[in-house]
Amino acid sequence: MENNNQGQTVSQQTLKLAMTSMMFCFFTMGFVDLVGTASNYVKQDLSLSDTVANFLPSLVFFWFLIFSVPTGVLMNKIGRKKTVMLSLIVTVVSLLLPIFSENFVVMLVSFSLLGIGNTLMQTSLNPLVSMYVKDHLASTLTFGQFIKAIASFLAPIIASWGAAATIPSLGLGWRVLFPIYMIVGILASLLLQVTPIKEDTGDNETPAEKKSLGRDYIDTFKLLANPYVLLCFFGIMCHVGIDVGTNTTAPKLLQQYAGLALNDAAWATSLYFIFRTIGCMTGSFFLRILKTRTFFIISVTMMTLSMVCMFMGASSSAEVSKWWLYVGIALVGYGNSNVFSMCFSQAMLYMPDKKNAISGLMIMGLFGGTIFPLVMGIASDAVHSQVGAVAVMAIGVIYLLTFIKQVKY
Repeated sequence: MENNNQGQTVSQQTLKLAMTSMMFCFFTMGFVDLVGTASNYVKQDLSLSDTVANFLPSLVFFWFLIFSVPTGVLMNKIGRKKTVMLSLIVTVVSLLLPIFSENFVVMLVSFSLLGIGNTLMQTSLNPLVSMYVKDHLASTLTFGQFIKAIASFLAPIIASWGAAATIPSLGLGWRVLFPIYMIVGILASLLLQVTPIKEDTGDNETPAEKKSLGRDYIDTFKLLANPYVLLCFFGIMCHVGIDVGTNTTAPKLLQQYAGLALNDAAWATSLYFIFRTIGCMTGSFFLRILKTRTFFIISVTMMTLSMVCMFMGASSSAEVSKWWLYVGIALVGYGNSNVFSMCFSQAMLYMPDKKNAISGLMIMGLFGGTIFPLVMGIASDAVHSQVGAVAVMAIGVIYLLTFIKQVKY
């Protein structure tokens, strides 16, 4: 099979192995979404406030701000495959720590390492996939997000299973989630290691043109001066902010307005990921037959309706509220499922000769996963209601509505 991105012939067998190993890596990428479920259990176990509990998922995404651009630079030096391998090692270590303790400091360290590993992976895996895909990049990345969403969807189910007193879970309770995902991470590492992947390390640079480390950093950040790149960056910030925000806040909405217990309300997170998974699965098809702009409009319209449903759920009786919230959570799950792939691919296609640098910048936008939950927690505590959190997410949806006119590839 002709691989036009690399200008070389890749055998069908090698291509299938490479794509399989990379999709396996997308599954491990989804481990980061366990922080929403975990933060709710940690809040309950350690009696934390909303602000402190929301700090845990915020901490995970804080590392996207610090490590995304350095990871893009690192890819220029050691290559994309080795960077993905490093991300898997860090992720496995992060999942090992909570097996031994639920101490707050241990959880802080674990979530930090999980965030660092995920930053390395998200920054390097997407450009690695682009080496094998010339056409339909958004569709392929969306399929990867579908695989990622499966891991996200399973996390609250495994945690609830472990938390049930009648179910044996190695004495870990909900934390049985960590050793299960750790084993999967080890398997993904082994599969990628045996996969032959030949690649260029830099962004269209010959050895004589290799820049100093400082120049790499400066040139990468200069790309944000381009208005289109900056708008894509903000789009990804809003996407992940809404994603993490819904993941974290959905159970709290059902607890406060529908009167459900945490174990029952945790179903809201699963519902969100069910529809996000369906969205990624169907989105990979729709992005092949529809213009990206058309599907972006459909997605953001669903997100707008979801915010309306959540506000309605906060102002209705307990029984009616539950259904308004379920509909809102489902709509935002589907609508937000493909926004990352569309914004990311727009930026990559806009500057195809700067894939490593653009990837680093776009993944840095996942820092929105730090900003949104923190502001949502503060807003909820300030008004003593989860309506504050929904209002913050609605601001992100409004930005995505304004971004529609920028979608063109």
